[in-house]
Amino acid sequence: MTDTLKCISPIDGSVFAERPVLSVEEGRAAAGRARAAQADWAARPIRERADLVLKGIAAVGEMNDEIVPELARMMGRPVRYGGEFGGFEERGSYMAQIAEEALADIEVGDDDQFRRYIRRLPWGVAFVVAPWNYPWMTAINTVAPALIAGNTVVLKHATQTLLVGERMARAFHSVGIPEDVLQNVFLSHDTTNTLIGERAFDFVNFTGSVGGGQAMERAAAGTFVPVATELGGKDPGYVMDDADLDAAVNGLMDGAMFNAGQCCCGIERIYVHESLYDSFVEKAVAWVNELTLGNPLDEATSIGPMANVRFAQVVRDQVEKAVAAGATAHIATMPADDGGAYLTPQILTGVTHDMDVMREESFGPVVGIMPVKDDDEAVALMNDCKFGLTASLWTRDVERAARVGDRVETGTLFMNRADYLDPALCWTGCKDTGRGAGLSVLGFHALTRPKSYHLKKTTA
Repeated sequence: MTDTLKCISPIDGSVFAERPVLSVEEGRAAAGRARAAQADWAARPIRERADLVLKGIAAVGEMNDEIVPELARMMGRPVRYGGEFGGFEERGSYMAQIAEEALADIEVGDDDQFRRYIRRLPWGVAFVVAPWNYPWMTAINTVAPALIAGNTVVLKHATQTLLVGERMARAFHSVGIPEDVLQNVFLSHDTTNTLIGERAFDFVNFTGSVGGGQAMERAAAGTFVPVATELGGKDPGYVMDDADLDAAVNGLMDGAMFNAGQCCCGIERIYVHESLYDSFVEKAVAWVNELTLGNPLDEATSIGPMANVRFAQVVRDQVEKAVAAGATAHIATMPADDGGAYLTPQILTGVTHDMDVMREESFGPVVGIMPVKDDDEAVALMNDCKFGLTASLWTRDVERAARVGDRVETGTLFMNRADYLDPALCWTGCKDTGRGAGLSVLGFHALTRPKSYHLKKTTA
């Protein structure tokens, strides 16, 4: 019997979508078609490739009324938030805008004797493995610049959002991007590892768990194929003594609870200067108590179920262990909490770094809050973590934020905001969050290789 991937809807536990996986031979054939199509695609002018990508993005926008409820059914995000098209379009459009400049030759010298320059060339076939939590926006981070740079793309989405890659490929094909230039595939883990190990791809981009990223690197070991990863996170917020308290509460709690806490750069731990701590906790509890947990297809719902029962159980276990160790849970169980995917959002105080909830990724709607006496203590606690994606500082002093931020081990530093991706800035991480460079000019550099030209004009 053919192996299949099944998307189980968190709304009611039903099978929402099912697709058969490709065999190893079929996967090789898909990668082979991508390789055969790459040279012709790369030969097209950058502007032509960029314009086709922009048309593909617009075609996705035309599907948005179908995409939003489909996402709710696949991974539980409430329809009231309108899906991901805003960020999807912003990121893809920015990369199209900067493409010609970012990919232009680097001129080193041109005189009577020599012309010297560095050219950016596409890797070839880019393999993009996208996650379920923001399946459209995370995919476009790499798909758009990869295609614009002249790569062909083989796209694999997480089983939880099984239909996203199909829709994206269909939209892009509808505007003239050849079918072999962007292919959506359904692969098992074993077939994925086999294809990577055989060098079926020239570049691998993976967004997901630390374990998944380690598997990708093991599969590629010895092939010299570059593997870019964005993995786990435990992103901190720090509220300084001069912060706008209401703004900090709104920004950090939204960063902690939006998408049921299932954000790569969601806020998972908060440190508050002791002078503001009690007020912050009081306001944060009130903020969370205004949320309505329920069916994501209901416009009144502001926080939906987690994408899968097992994801919710991880959070429940962390909360229970923390409370057993002395933490205080501030949010009473909500009526819609079913002990499964529907999970009450939670605020914990009395937490320490001996607790998993302050050290291990939760990826759910729970946040621990601790008081700190000064910047030094806050920095030490923020850095006491194996992850490093973003950190959020709240202060009225830009210079102070920059000084403190220089000491925080993170890929992106925010001041007075959180949980946002600016496509003009490099999206990157450190430590167990992985390595790589997404979006910005550096995103194009990651998706291409440098080739140096040393041309001597005379033989004298």
